[in-house]
Amino acid sequence: MANLRAIRTRIKSVENTRQITKSMKMVAAAKLRRTQSAFASLRAYADRSGTLLSEASAGLTEIANPYLTPHAECRRVCYVLIVGNRGLCGTYNQSLLRYCEGLIRESGEDSYVLVCGRWGKDLIAAAGLQVQETVEVSDTPTHEEALAIADRLKKLYREGTVDKIVLVYQHYRSVLSQVPEQAQLLPLKRDDVQNAEGGTIFEPDRDSLLNALLDMYIGNTVHAVLLEARTGEHSARMTAMTAAADNTEELISDLTLELNHARQAAITTEISEIAGGAEALRNNTAGG
Repeated sequence: MANLRAIRTRIKSVENTRQITKSMKMVAAAKLRRTQSAFASLRAYADRSGTLLSEASAGLTEIANPYLTPHAECRRVCYVLIVGNRGLCGTYNQSLLRYCEGLIRESGEDSYVLVCGRWGKDLIAAAGLQVQETVEVSDTPTHEEALAIADRLKKLYREGTVDKIVLVYQHYRSVLSQVPEQAQLLPLKRDDVQNAEGGTIFEPDRDSLLNALLDMYIGNTVHAVLLEARTGEHSARMTAMTAAADNTEELISDLTLELNHARQAAITTEISEIAGGAEALRNNTAGG
């Protein structure tokens, strides 16, 4: 009987776990739909702003803008590590952390790490990364959040605190696939903004428009990467919770089978004991 109670208790525990994983899967799926929609909408806008920037800079040999001017020497690199807000999403955060460690180790340059997200502060510190700043970002990053981060990064570069800024995030391939990736934010590469023909008329003047477009392009790039990273996080969590829910179903099935076997064994034992007792009683009666 004690074994039966233990199996029933474990089945109840696994059923509670199944309910939790299914709920987390549904929450992750809802967040994924929101971030996917926002990312798809922003992508077209970001692509168009990049096209306008290319048109505005076409034909210019020199552009007097600090974000297009590399520093004389690259001594310190800012790595913007975009992690998730929580765990339970497979290897999403751990693989990104290892990737960032590898980038810093291979560069051999002094690093300035800015972490976006709430996950694993203790784990990141234990990895040996010198985190100078941590910024919290919502599960569906807004344009205001992206602009605040972009302004901070532009200030770091403009004041010479860092000489290069690299975004480190999980590139979203599909719901089942996210790959760690890096993207240089500052200084902007001239090839990225000078691939269009001239012939456009600008008002009030090209320089004013170009500076405004550069600020917009940087803000859109940060926003797009934040949304892409969050889309990957929600996808990874939904996939992990789906696998966990499926595993609980299998475990409940196995435990139910074990419970039936234990119950059958207990019934067989009881029948044997009753039959043995009856036989003993008959023998005693016959002997008397």
